[in-house]
Amino acid sequence: MSENRMRVEPDRTNETRIKPSQAGGPSLFSGLEKRLKLESYFEEGFPVQYLPKILFVMVLGLLYISNTHHAERTTRAINRAQTEVEDLRADYTTLKSDVMFASKQSEVARRVKETGLKESLRPPYKIVVND
Repeated sequence: MSENRMRVEPDRTNETRIKPSQAGGPSLFSGLEKRLKLESYFEEGFPVQYLPKILFVMVLGLLYISNTHHAERTTRAINRAQTEVEDLRADYTTLKSDVMFASKQSEVARRVKETGLKESLRPPYKIVVND
């Protein structure tokens, strides 16, 4: 069976338009290109047999990126909720202490005194009804 390869001829007209580096020395990417010799991989054409593996790795990369994004977004939401819970807990504690103070007998007597009501000096007694 024949191999699935696509032959791509390089465009030689573009070589005249490439300008040398302005800095005087070789750039980072040209050095990498010389060391890795990427041109030798594509001399006989594009290796189509590796395409499924390359696509699989790309899909795994996209899944990894989306999973990381989702985890960071969830972490931010959890931190925001924890801050809100701490604020609400502080409000609850403050309101509870205010209610406890306002419901003390002496505080109730002081607030009711303005309306003309007086605190009873006799203790309460039980009313018993006989049937």
